[in-house]
Amino acid sequence: MNLKQILLTVLVVLFMNKAMSQTTIYVNSSIGIDTNVGSKESPFKTLAAAARKVNESVGKEGVTILLASGVYAFEETTVLQPTKRTFTKENRLTIRAEILPDDADWNTGSMPTIIHTMPLQDNWFGVKDKFGGAMYGIKIETSHVTIQGLKILGAPVVEHPKEGQIIRAYPISRTNPALDDLEITQCLFAGDEVTSPNHLGIIANGNGIVIDHCIFYHLKQAIVYWSRKSTGHVMRNTLIYGGYGCGVWTSAIANDFIFENNIIANSNYAWISQLDRDENQQELELKDSKKAEPILYQVNNSLFAGNKKLTGTGGGPQLNFKDIDPILLKFNNTKITEQPIELNFDDHSKYFLHPKTGTLGADKGVGLFKK
Repeated sequence: MNLKQILLTVLVVLFMNKAMSQTTIYVNSSIGIDTNVGSKESPFKTLAAAARKVNESVGKEGVTILLASGVYAFEETTVLQPTKRTFTKENRLTIRAEILPDDADWNTGSMPTIIHTMPLQDNWFGVKDKFGGAMYGIKIETSHVTIQGLKILGAPVVEHPKEGQIIRAYPISRTNPALDDLEITQCLFAGDEVTSPNHLGIIANGNGIVIDHCIFYHLKQAIVYWSRKSTGHVMRNTLIYGGYGCGVWTSAIANDFIFENNIIANSNYAWISQLDRDENQQELELKDSKKAEPILYQVNNSLFAGNKKLTGTGGGPQLNFKDIDPILLKFNNTKITEQPIELNFDDHSKYFLHPKTGTLGADKGVGLFKK
């Protein structure tokens, strides 16, 4: 190697180290290139490229990945798994829109919009998939993560193309039960059973899953709180509308779950609860009834409206649900009604897909806005 090549190598290393020390990474689907450095002037095109930079980085500072408005076709899974960078509750990894719902210049078209277009994987969270394939959007394998201000769509596929097959889109997942502190806020998850199925918005192991001011519109299921006996979970000011499977799925999590100021409406089941998990279906009968004490979740200041069924139990991607009485829920200042809610479908309005002003549920404060 001659002197010129040595100097060039040193400059490249210095440049890369400077780039890796950035605490803000920029992504822009319109003008970005994945071989860029991720600066404002030289943004990445995909979130996956930004994630690779985080995964390779070293340090203890928080990192923010800013997504510009635009459409992001996820052709590969975004894996967040840094090995040499440690995040904390204060110094977080944040993935967020450049313009947030409470900003003065936000409108319904401002949200970075993710659609899942990647090839199907033949595994289901580490085991051989027996239903024919799934796709995973963002896989989170680190603690102290915030996702904010994104619009997340399903996949342009047929969900049941043939007997026994279920094509599933999992936009956000976390598999490690040792992880903690995942906040998803001011995000809109949307799907359609025919044109863009969104099988399950969020499925997460571990503790501290906080869902705040989100909207789940026409998903098969909104969220699975997945780890038995896990603690610190929260859902606040969130709307789940039109779930053609169910709204909330609690898999025997601890009963410190904070559920308040939410609406579950126009869904098949409002709530599915598993006291335990197995390959097929969870039955409510327990072997020793003397020791059986139901997990009791407090449902505070919320609204269940126009749902076909209130509570059930079951499991698996095929949704083998069985009706049960709502013995696991305690309703505090919560209304249960057969009357459906009305949404605002004016896409020029900032309150698009929020409960229509002056109608049932409009006073609950659900939706994308915190101010």
